[in-house]
Amino acid sequence: MSRDGQTTGILDALSRMLGGYISAPILGKLLLSVAIFVVLYLLHKIVCWIIRRRIHNLKRYHAWRKTTIHVYAVLALVLIGRIWIPGIDSIATFLGLMSAGLAIALHDTIANIAGWLFILWRKPFKTGDRVQIGEVKGDVIDIRLFEFSLNEIGNWIDAEQSTGRIVHVPNSKVFQEPLANYETGFEYIWHEIPIMITFETDWKKAKNILFSIAKDKTEKLSDGAEAQIKSAAMKYLIFFGKLTPTVYTSVRESGVLLTMRYIIKPRERRTSEQAVWEAILEEFGKHDDIALAYPTMRYYQKG
Repeated sequence: MSRDGQTTGILDALSRMLGGYISAPILGKLLLSVAIFVVLYLLHKIVCWIIRRRIHNLKRYHAWRKTTIHVYAVLALVLIGRIWIPGIDSIATFLGLMSAGLAIALHDTIANIAGWLFILWRKPFKTGDRVQIGEVKGDVIDIRLFEFSLNEIGNWIDAEQSTGRIVHVPNSKVFQEPLANYETGFEYIWHEIPIMITFETDWKKAKNILFSIAKDKTEKLSDGAEAQIKSAAMKYLIFFGKLTPTVYTSVRESGVLLTMRYIIKPRERRTSEQAVWEAILEEFGKHDDIALAYPTMRYYQKG
C-alpha cells in the first residue's frame, strides 16, 4: 500500500473513531493546520531565544520580538490558508499574499528604511546638525539604517543645553513629524532677552544702554549672518530686512518691557545671554534712575 493510501486509511479510521462527525479530508486539514502552527510556534521561540542572547537592550529585544510575532502570524495565516482555500494554491497568489503579509508585518521596518534613504538623498540633516523633530531636540550623533540618534538638548535644561541623554528616533519620523534644522541653510537663529524696568525708570536712557550692549556683544555676528543669508538665498527663499541688533519697547502691568533681539549661533545661546545680562546688571547699577521691575502691589489712601 502506498504512503498516500496509508495516510488515507489512518484518517478514515480516526474519522470513524470520532463517530463520523468529521470527514477524513477535513480531519487531515485540521491535523496539518495544527502541525504548521506548532512548528511555527517552536521556530518563533527559537528565534526569540537567539535574539535574546544577541541583543541585551530590552527595548530593542521587545521591538524585534514584536516583529517576529507579526512575521510568524502572517506565515501561519498564508500557509494554513493554502490548506483551506483551494484558490490559494496558485504560486502567484501565494507570493502575492506573502508579500502583502510581510509588508503589513514589517510596516515599521520598511518605513524606517525608506526614511533612511530619504535622509541620505534629501539630506534634511547630517551628523553634527542640531535639529528638532516633533517634541525632541538634540544634536545628531549617528544615522543608521533604522534610526538616528540625538544628544538631547532642552527639556528640563534651560537655553537648550545638553541633558546628557541619548534619544533614538526611528527614521520613519521624518515623514510623520515636523523637522527643524538649526544649521542647514541659515546657520543663525534670532534670540530675544526681555528686560522689565519700572515705570519710574528713565526708559529712554535704559533703552540706549541696552542698544549699546547689544551692539557691543552681538554686532560681530551680523556680517557673518549676512553672508550666510546670501548663500542660503541661492537654495531657499530666506530674507530678513534687518540683521543688526535692536531693542523693542512695550508696556506690561509691572512696568516697561524692553526686549533685546539679536542674531546668534544656536550653540551659543546660554553663554551669550550670560554675557549680556552681566553687562546689563553692571551698567544699570551705575544709574540711580534705572531699576529692574518685578510684580508688586501698591496701596493708595485717599486723603
